Parts: sequence; C-alpha cells; structure tokens
Amino acid sequence: MKHVLKHLEIPALIFVPLILILCMIFQFSYNALLMLLVVMTALIIFLANFEFSKPSLRQFMPIVVLSALATAGRIVFAPVANFKPVSAICIVSGVVFGRRTGFMVGVLSALVSNFFFGQGPWTPWQMYAWGMVGYLAGVLSDHGWFKHPVVLYGYGFVSALLYSFILNTYYLVGFVHPLTWQSAALAYGASLMFDLIHGVATVIFLFLIYAPWQKKLERIKRKYELVR
Repeated sequence: MKHVLKHLEIPALIFVPLILILCMIFQFSYNALLMLLVVMTALIIFLANFEFSKPSLRQFMPIVVLSALATAGRIVFAPVANFKPVSAICIVSGVVFGRRTGFMVGVLSALVSNFFFGQGPWTPWQMYAWGMVGYLAGVLSDHGWFKHPVVLYGYGFVSALLYSFILNTYYLVGFVHPLTWQSAALAYGASLMFDLIHGVATVIFLFLIYAPWQKKLERIKRKYELVR
C-alpha cells in the first residue's frame, strides 16, 4: 500500500487541474460535485501517503505551528481583502521542511482558518490550492531555484496568482452557465485586482519574514533532526 500511494502522489495532484480542463471542454453536468469529489480524492491520497511514511511526532510540530501562524495571519488581516500572509508562510514551510510539509501547511491553514471564515464546497479547493503553493515551493527549493531572492519573490507573486486561478476556475466551471469565452473573461477580469493584491501581498510578506524565519527554522530543523 505504501509503495502504491507513493507513486500516486504526483498523479493525484495533476489529476485535479486535468478534470477542471475536461469539465470546461465537455460542459459536463454536475461540474461542482464532480470537482469536489476529485479534489477530495487527491487530498486523501496525499494525506494517506504522508501518514504511511510514519513521521515521528516531532515532525508534526512545524506543520502545526506554521499552520497556526498562517491561520492567525489570515484572521488578523481579514479586513483587507486578499492581503494575507498564508501563501508566504506556505512557501517558507516548503522551502525549509520540504514539499510534503509545505503541502500540509497549506491544507491545514485553509481548513482551520475556514472555521472562522466559513466552511463550504470551496474549502477543499482552498486546501488544494494553498497546498500546491507549499508543495511547489519545496520542489523548486530542492532544485536550487531560490538561491536568488528575485526568483523567490517572483515565485511568491506567481504562486498567489496560481492560487487565485485555481479558485476562479473552480467557480467558473462549476457555477457559470453557459460557459463561454466571454463569461470566462468576465469572471477572471472581475477578480483581477484582488488577485494582483494577493500576489503583491505575498511578495511583501516574503520580504519581511523569509530571511529571519528561514534562519530560525533551519536551526530548529538541525537541532531536532527534522528530515525533509
């Protein structure tokens, strides 16, 4: 089972946007229900894979603490639409502790903070989107992409737009009928300003927290022998 789940991790994450595209092309009925089932399947496979790796209890502490910080930050900045530190914290998590921790921080941050903002069918999509922000940060960090701050900040901006694109596409495919190029342009255009704010906010928070947090978290990782 462990071997099977390991090989399902990446296909499960890729399967979600693939279904979005197919729904858009073929105008499948009950889009919202289908997409909800797909994203829940991806999340379950990934979380089961994490569980089967049998991490020690101390491996969960960075996930819990960073998720709590992201949740608190989202709540504190609630009055300012889309100006939140969540994406930046997911990125730091992925860079320091690896792609799975980055994914888990994104998933838990969305789930827990929505007890304050409200749960709904959008919650699994927010979990998936923020999880992907942290996951991709871990992957890019492993390949040495973030040695230059410009690349880090560039990813921060793009990752926020990726998050918004996933949520906007979920809304568009699931709830906009009939789906046309005109309705798609209107849907994306209506959120463009908020998406740009999210991107700029992520860059600002990365500029403020990345260097000091990375230094402290790396020290904690070495001290407690937390593996990536």
